[in-house]
Parts: sequence; C-alpha cells; structure tokens
Amino acid sequence: MCLTSGFLTLLDVSIVNVALPSIERGLDASASQLQWILTGYALSFGLVLVSAGRIGDARGRRRAFLVGLGVFTLASLIAGLAPTAEWLTAARVLQGVGAGILNPQVAGFIQALFSGPERGRAFGALGASIGLSTAVGPLAGGLILELVGGPDAWRWVFLVNIPVGGLALVLALRLLPKIDPGRRDSRLDPVGVLLLAVAVVLILLPLLGDSGAALTNRPWWLAATGLAGLGLFVGWERRLARLGGAPVIDLRLFRHRSYALGALLALCYFAGFTSIFFVLTLTLQAGLDYSPLGAGLAATPFAIGGALAAIGGGRLVARAGRWVVVAGLVLSIVGVLATAYVATVVDGSVLGWAIALPQLVAGAGSGLAISPNQTLTLSQVPVEGGGSAAGVVQTGQRIGTALGIAAVGAVFFARLADGGDYVSALVVALLVCAALMAMALAVGLSDLWLGRRARRLPPATRPVPPG
Repeated sequence: MCLTSGFLTLLDVSIVNVALPSIERGLDASASQLQWILTGYALSFGLVLVSAGRIGDARGRRRAFLVGLGVFTLASLIAGLAPTAEWLTAARVLQGVGAGILNPQVAGFIQALFSGPERGRAFGALGASIGLSTAVGPLAGGLILELVGGPDAWRWVFLVNIPVGGLALVLALRLLPKIDPGRRDSRLDPVGVLLLAVAVVLILLPLLGDSGAALTNRPWWLAATGLAGLGLFVGWERRLARLGGAPVIDLRLFRHRSYALGALLALCYFAGFTSIFFVLTLTLQAGLDYSPLGAGLAATPFAIGGALAAIGGGRLVARAGRWVVVAGLVLSIVGVLATAYVATVVDGSVLGWAIALPQLVAGAGSGLAISPNQTLTLSQVPVEGGGSAAGVVQTGQRIGTALGIAAVGAVFFARLADGGDYVSALVVALLVCAALMAMALAVGLSDLWLGRRARRLPPATRPVPPG
C-alpha cells in the first residue's frame, strides 16, 4: 500500500513529460511554462518533505500519510480541469505539497517495521518503485493519451489519479498500522522553509526564464543571490538549533559521512537522470513526430533495467556497500553517453528503437544506484528520526530534479533558439545530464576513498559518529 501510493506520486514526476506537447497546444503554454509545470511539482514536493517527515515522526505516520494522499488526489482533480497554464502550474504545486507530505512516511514505515537485511530488501523495493515510476511515466502517459485521444487527452494524465488515489485512501484506512511515534516534538521551522524556497527559486529563475534568450544574457545575478540565500538558510538553521528549536534540516545529520555524501550524491544523480525523459520525449514528439505512445515506449527499456537492477541492488548493498552505487553510476553514464552517440548516427525515424540498449544499460545503472544509496545514506540514522532524515534525502532528490530540469531544459531550448534542430539539442542536453551524473560519481568515489582512509587510522583516532 505504501509503495503503491508512493509510486503514484513519483509517477507524476515524469508522466507529464509525454503530455507536454499536448499541454503546449491545448493551453498555449510557452517553453518556460512547460518547465514550471515540471519544476513546480518537484520543488514544492521537496520543500514540504522534511517538515512532513518531522510531523510523521511526532504525530503518527499513518495520519500524515492519509492527509498527503488526500491533498494529492484533490490537486490531481484541479490539474485535470485546469483552464490555463497558470492554473495547471498552481495545481502542480499543490500536488507536490501532497506528495511531499506522503512520501517521507513511506520511508519512515520501512525504518520502523524492518531491520537488518530485511530493511535493505524493503528499501530495495522502494528504490525499484522510485526508479520504475520515474522511467515508466512516459509510457503510462503515452498509453493514456493514445487510449483517450483528442486535444484534451492530456487532462486524463492527472484525472487517472482520482480513482487510484481514492481506492488507496480506503485501503490505507483499513491496512496501515498505527505506530506509536515515540516522541511528540512537532515544532516546525516556517522561516527555514521560506528561506530555502526563496533561495532555490532565485537559482531557478535564470534557467526558467525566456527560452529564447542566450544563456549568457540571462539574469545570473539572481542565481548568485540565491546561493547567498542558501548561506543565510544554513546560518538560520544553525542558530535555531543552538537556541533549542527544531530546524527544518538537522545539520547534525551531516556529521555522518554516509549521510552527508549520500544526500549530495542523490541530489546530483536525480538532477541528471530525471532530466533525460524531459528532453527525450520533447525531441521524439515535437522534433521527430513520434506519437505519445511511441515516445513513451522509447523510455520502457530504462524502466525495465531500473526495476530489475534495483531488486538485485537491495541484496548486494549489504555485501559490497558503496561499490554497488559507484558501479550503477558508471553504467548510467555509459548508457547516457551511448544514447547521445546513437542519436548522432541513426535516422530520426528509428531513434526510439536504436536507443533501446543504451537506455537499458542506463536504467540498470539507475537501479543499482538509487536504492543502495538510500540504504547506505540512512544506515546510521536512529529509527525514531527516520522519517525526517529520509525527508532531507528526498528533498535533495526533488530539488535536484527541479535544478536538473531547469538546467538541462535551458541548454536544450537555447540550442533550439540558436537554430539547432531537435536532435542536436538532445545530444547537448544529454551531455549535460551525463555531467551531472559524473558529479554524483565523484561523490561516490570520494566516499569510498574517505572510508578506506578511515579504516587505516588507528582505532583511537577514528572519527566517532555523533550520538
């Protein structure tokens, strides 16, 4: 039940990709508005996660899960009936709020109900649902558009959530256990949430502005202001912690090497891999006249590889640790680079089939990277703080998704504005995706090196994790 509901909310990260050309025509949406429809969901999703995780820890995960699922289902109805692109963007933001409330409860249930190897397998199933939902979204969207047909078929990409969400609500009421939260500290940090939101939006604005403007002519001073805002956010969080408050992000968690590097790795990797489907589906449909179903089928090999590898990755992580994640990242980068190469040498009419093997490889790498990284990142976190700690990791994933779509989309649309065709824009965008994944690989290798160095130190001089 938890995985199904989490799958539904994560599916909405990517299912909209294949509907973007239809939304563009139906609502006369600009390229910038299309990016906001995607990033608005990812950003609000991420900003709510940590506070929702803390509320779940303190007041009960079952209650928070039900509220999140209800908000998500209601927002799906609003999105499906949206008369303008602005209405749709607002509905997507509300959808993200519901998803952000729900998702940390899923990881929190796993932390509370499983331990040892069973927890690794449970997180493996969670990782499979994350990877599968993101990759299978374009195929699901393509099927919906194909079956419904007509200019308003894109609305059913959102409306289909209503019966599924309603059934999930009924089953959750009957099946979800009531777990004693163990602590009652439900204090929130609205100032911290606001500072983080403003900082991230300022960073996004130059990337999500006029798609026809050259990258060098965009207001990058806004991004610099956003980076300064992140510094202000960190300062506020530290001050609040010193005063005995409840900061939105407990910075003490980052004293654990596994947690700090795992969260950073997740941010970089999600910035890279979730952006692939945005530019790929636009290229196939708008540039090469593929049907929505044809564009969705092109993403299926990634979904298959990701789901199968995630199951095995959950079992391997107990024996091989961070090496599993590093191997997955290498496979993902190889698959993305191979996809870019194939796009330059084959005819556009067969591109969807020609990239099947590279996408299968990239998907397998994704499955090996996501769920093992989740397990390793949370391995040293106390069970009672599992929901909020997992929320921080997922916040990084969602903010990474928003930043990745903005950055990759900016390069993609700038290439088109400069007179390039869709295939050349796709190739450049995929290279940016691979670069973001390479940043995640560098983080993973750093963790391996630091771990090996720590093991060589005498026991008395080894770093002691904070209690």
